[in-house]
Amino acid sequence: MQLHFKQLGHGEPLVLLHGLFGSADNWFGVAPKLAEKFHVLIPDLRNHGHSPHHAEMDYPLMAADVEKFFAAQKIESAHVVGHSMGGKVAMQFALDFPARVKKLVVVDMAPRAYKRAHDHIFEALLELDLATFQTRPQIEAALAPKIPSLNLRRFLLKNLGRMEDGKLVWKMNLRGVAENYSRLGEVLNAGRPFAGPTLFIRGGKSNYLTATDEPEIRRLFPAAQIQVIPAAGHWVHADSPEEFLRLALDFL
Repeated sequence: MQLHFKQLGHGEPLVLLHGLFGSADNWFGVAPKLAEKFHVLIPDLRNHGHSPHHAEMDYPLMAADVEKFFAAQKIESAHVVGHSMGGKVAMQFALDFPARVKKLVVVDMAPRAYKRAHDHIFEALLELDLATFQTRPQIEAALAPKIPSLNLRRFLLKNLGRMEDGKLVWKMNLRGVAENYSRLGEVLNAGRPFAGPTLFIRGGKSNYLTATDEPEIRRLFPAAQIQVIPAAGHWVHADSPEEFLRLALDFL
């Protein structure tokens, strides 16, 4: 699978991996600053953005996609940064292909299993008959009863695209992601630890990564540092971009 990607900057390669329902665009709040020092490459993961759709989706498969992306772009090794689902992909990639990773940054995600927490989102999106809508604001309003957060609705609707005839479509493989959702909550498949330099950045207002995760983090990533940004929620690099950049750039 050849992943669609965006790139900017020059220097050592730095690969950024987005989260669930996201795409490369999610990183553009901080990517230009990172691109002052690095060649930043931001792929859309499978079933997301403009990358190919596939019926199968789990972390070993997505890590293999990233390895193929490295090979296609002739990247021998790179720094890898991943947020949320992308953080799990980054961890799996480092565990499966350690020689490819110079330094690893994981943003607000642990290697453990997670309970289902997005079923209401999948339900709301899959219930929509896009053929009955002409504009994004119409869909935004239709989602409000089940997804009250306007920011979340607007984030989700970044996945909308238009065909040449003007019809609205999902760019992401919405049904495919929904059918594989349980697999995205599974614990990582780890044969041996990743010994390279690793930084975990936790949002202080988020419960995705907690003190109870530290023993497993240190077992799988023995060189790990763990830093907290108190004012940030799960979207650390969007909530506190300056502090995120400070921590990430100091580490990298």
